[in-house]
Amino acid sequence: MYLCSLKLYIIQLMQKSKVGLDFNQVEHARDVAKRIAGQVQDFVGGYTTVAVERTICRLLGIDGIDENEVPLPNVVVDSLKTNGLLGEGVMYFLGNAVLETGKTPQEIAEAISKGTIDITKLPMHKEAEIKTALQPYMDATIEKIRTRRLRREHYIETIGEGSKPYLYIIVATGNIYEDVVQAQAGARQGADIIAVIRTTGQSLLDYVPYGATTEGFGGTFATQENFRIMRKALDEVGEEVGRYIRLCNYCSGLCMPEIAAMGALEGLDVMLNDALYGILFRDINMQRTLIDQYFSRIINGFAGVIINTGEDNYLTTADAYEEAHTVLASDFINEQLAFSAGLPEEQMGLGHAFEMDPMLENGFLYELAQAQMLREIFPKAPLKYMPPTKFMTGNIFRGHIQDALFNIIGQWTHQGLQLLGMPTEAIHTPFMSDRYLSIENAKYIFNNMKDIGEEVEFKDGGIIKNRAKEVLDKATKLLENMESEGLFTALEKGIFADVKRPKNGGKGLDGVTMKGEHYFNPFVELLKGKK
Repeated sequence: MYLCSLKLYIIQLMQKSKVGLDFNQVEHARDVAKRIAGQVQDFVGGYTTVAVERTICRLLGIDGIDENEVPLPNVVVDSLKTNGLLGEGVMYFLGNAVLETGKTPQEIAEAISKGTIDITKLPMHKEAEIKTALQPYMDATIEKIRTRRLRREHYIETIGEGSKPYLYIIVATGNIYEDVVQAQAGARQGADIIAVIRTTGQSLLDYVPYGATTEGFGGTFATQENFRIMRKALDEVGEEVGRYIRLCNYCSGLCMPEIAAMGALEGLDVMLNDALYGILFRDINMQRTLIDQYFSRIINGFAGVIINTGEDNYLTTADAYEEAHTVLASDFINEQLAFSAGLPEEQMGLGHAFEMDPMLENGFLYELAQAQMLREIFPKAPLKYMPPTKFMTGNIFRGHIQDALFNIIGQWTHQGLQLLGMPTEAIHTPFMSDRYLSIENAKYIFNNMKDIGEEVEFKDGGIIKNRAKEVLDKATKLLENMESEGLFTALEKGIFADVKRPKNGGKGLDGVTMKGEHYFNPFVELLKGKK
């Protein structure tokens, strides 16, 4: 008890809140969130999904498609599901098939697709022998991912990177080759992170498309080949401009852990990775996606990938002033779910947004209070700060000013990832010239207001300190209320984003199954919390 009190006292001495936060209350809220996340993890530990098992296939070296363009990981996992054996896990049957046939996992997958082998009908070997047979394939993939991570770290050490907040822009042409042109142009203009937006609806596909793609709606398909093409292009332009350029994509939706594995193998740096976003905004079954999220975050943690969470989206359907505390509460929970997967704080791009109604009196002060509050509560996290979208009207002049106010707060409060707003938001997909204006806006403000956060203090009893206290108080109360009923019930009641989702509804529930007596997944132990 004495040591715990001493530790807290030291923390408080080191932390002096600019907005007057009570760090005892912060730690209490964090403890409550930890218990809520623990309830989720108790459930997650007993189940697997088709996406988790397909991810294991990929991590064992299985790739490609069959003659009907069905991905081979789907072929293998569907064969187990059809036989009612998914709960025993793909490693149990694949490892046994490697022993029995002498073939590689890739060769076995190809044989399954041709109907020349049924891995559920082979004579079974001892479990210890099965695990040993798969070890070389696991080791090879782990080394590939580790090499990718070291490659990134070497680039940053040798050519450097942009300063925080990282300037974060999107490309969304639908054609990966056109995306490359726009991404390289953005990097030359000053962007530090390029996010390749996924085509509309991909999060609802229960498979990952294969190969390079040139057609998409509102974005480009997330495929391993597209990842490879863009990573190569960004490395080339990074060497040209003398600055490492990070690549972002989306491992959310029904293929969350699969895309995490593909990104880890191809050297992605940032991944949108949030089950709550999929539940609320894509109606994906909460059981399915929380199980998938756990494995995906283990992979992202090992690969050194910064995850982005989607709390900013809550404020597109709920009022930003009234519901700000739900963003903070969700950030607390997402932090603890990430910890449970071994993800370090330095890779937690917890989300929030600049979404107050521009007509709200003193809205800028409320936004500033909330951004500073989040920065202090999650001091090591590279917070993902999202620009105004809800109240962008198509008036490009007012929109540019709204984005400027957003950029001021990003620099003032030392956000981590600043997704730049576009003056043409609400009109069309940004042109390269629009991105140039946005980057110029941010660079001008970041330079001219570089140290404002260290120069300005907030008065006691003022709007900013009162707002921070109000949001923390409400978030703490919300978490306390959630603890007794759990996250699943809270989601059913519409606590976040004013959107209600049933525990047994949504998409993907049929891909969930309880783990059987022979189930094992050594990748969890090999990757979790490690580098």
